[in-house]
Amino acid sequence: MQSSARAIVSLRSLALASVAIGGASWLALAATPASAQQQLAYAGIDATGSEEVATDSGDTDDTRSSRKAARARNGGRGNQGGHSARGVGSGVRTRVQPYLELTQNLLAQLKPGNDVVTYTAIAAGVDVALDGRRTQGAVSVRYERRFSEKGRYGSGDTISGLARVKHDLVPRTLSIEAGGFAGRTRLEAGGGASLGALANNDSVSQVWSVYAGPNLSTHVGQVAVGANYGVGYTQVQSPRRQLSVPGLAATDLFNHSVSQSATVSAGVRPRVIGPVGLTASAGWAQEDITNLDQRVREYRAGVQATLPISLELALVGDLGWNEVTVSSRDALRNADGSAVIGSDGRYVTDKSKPRQLAYQTRGLTWDVGVMWRPSRRTSLSAFVGRRYDSTTYYGSFSYAPNERSNLGISVYDGISGFGSSLNNAVKQLPTDFETTRNPFSGDISGCANGSSGGGCVNGALGSLSSSVFRGRGVNATYAHRIGRMQAGIGAGYARRKFIGAAGTVLAVANGTVDENYYVSAGLSGPIDRRSSFSVGAYDSWYKNGRSTLADVNSYGVTGSYSRELAERLHGTAAVGLQGISRKATPDELVLTGLVGLHYSF
Repeated sequence: MQSSARAIVSLRSLALASVAIGGASWLALAATPASAQQQLAYAGIDATGSEEVATDSGDTDDTRSSRKAARARNGGRGNQGGHSARGVGSGVRTRVQPYLELTQNLLAQLKPGNDVVTYTAIAAGVDVALDGRRTQGAVSVRYERRFSEKGRYGSGDTISGLARVKHDLVPRTLSIEAGGFAGRTRLEAGGGASLGALANNDSVSQVWSVYAGPNLSTHVGQVAVGANYGVGYTQVQSPRRQLSVPGLAATDLFNHSVSQSATVSAGVRPRVIGPVGLTASAGWAQEDITNLDQRVREYRAGVQATLPISLELALVGDLGWNEVTVSSRDALRNADGSAVIGSDGRYVTDKSKPRQLAYQTRGLTWDVGVMWRPSRRTSLSAFVGRRYDSTTYYGSFSYAPNERSNLGISVYDGISGFGSSLNNAVKQLPTDFETTRNPFSGDISGCANGSSGGGCVNGALGSLSSSVFRGRGVNATYAHRIGRMQAGIGAGYARRKFIGAAGTVLAVANGTVDENYYVSAGLSGPIDRRSSFSVGAYDSWYKNGRSTLADVNSYGVTGSYSRELAERLHGTAAVGLQGISRKATPDELVLTGLVGLHYSF
């Protein structure tokens, strides 16, 4: 049985993680694992007042469980399909799997016409898994080049990938974390977007997002002291065209942003100065968005109290002060007063005009909650509070009854731009994640699972609008290994309430609400010693707050078969059906197929 303090650490960590997906709050923007953040506050102290002893290896029980499960998934071999390397960190076992692919692709349009597209694609990629005492992480990167042969679309290239790596520079004291996302998303009228992009489409955008930062956790006597800093960068490339609907102005597509955050904290365990553990903390977060010089800035200071009820249960309360401001400039205007739009389809910022305030709140905030962790495999947290001039709810649930299955649910709330929202979604993925790819486009699935949980980036990618927003929602993932087969499902809901300054071009979006619902599922496994299969399906719904004519439903199902032809060489075949339903424009339905070769080094 784990100590109550470690339970407090992990449970409160899950709560912080759930907030982080949604926005730029002082808790959410720190580029650090949530567990590291909370160790700053509670320092791994148990309810009896005794301090846990750090091991020389820097392992935690959760880390050891994660590595054990990862090795189990790899048949106990650890470096299967790759090679070992010691350069990353002490005791690091690395699995590296580079590969090349050559495919012949067919897209047959069933709706609204009968266009047929054929193209050849060449792809190179690498999958890396880091499993060590001081380094944990996963990287999956792929570059694909398409050569058109027939039809309107085909030629082009894309990079897709997902990464999250954590390395302990000094065990249990100083660590550094980095991660990123690259993928294509289809832009719809009104700013809606989804990862289920058809392989060839003029409205497809390339999205990039990376983050990095150090985390410090140490003790000064009986006081746990910590600090962290994080910086992230996100960019969205302009598509060749934007879809439009009657009566709805074109969306100002997000360009790029830089997000930063820093937090410091100092605290003592329960029974040092009283029956409760006390932590004082302060933080700052900011996102600077290129579009119209938008800026989200937040300051936060507060005191948190933790009261252990039992070895498994604790109550947590927080009282603090918070200030949030959102500001921007207006667009450059023509002589007739209309906004000037640049060659990239975005508004041109009027640098000569002063910054205008779009949103501001300051004053006292509070949060109360309960955290329950009966074992290392089950965690529950639930919090309610007052923030952003309204009631806020957030929490999480994690359940891994064995090494073959895990369930994770998180509820979040925060104010941010598109960039920090995507950064934070990537941060919440497990370091030993496994993700699937669309066999036709090569793009990754929006959800990924690891040995101790999972996460989704679909909610963060639900809209490509440049406007700052308050985001609320829920994510859920479940993974289960059935014999040698692996099944997984991810689902969620994201709600964005946009913020725009009065008297600017963003005012039209102020107060409008967009909603996204999404689900994706997959099943894969071996058929015999030389062949395997994979099937997947996704569905997403986007509801536009300005016009129901911009509502979109995108869906798809794919199936693939792979057979070993020679050592390291596999033949592949796949079929799929992908569709889009719209109100203002014709529906699309495309039948896809491919055959190809996959060579692993």
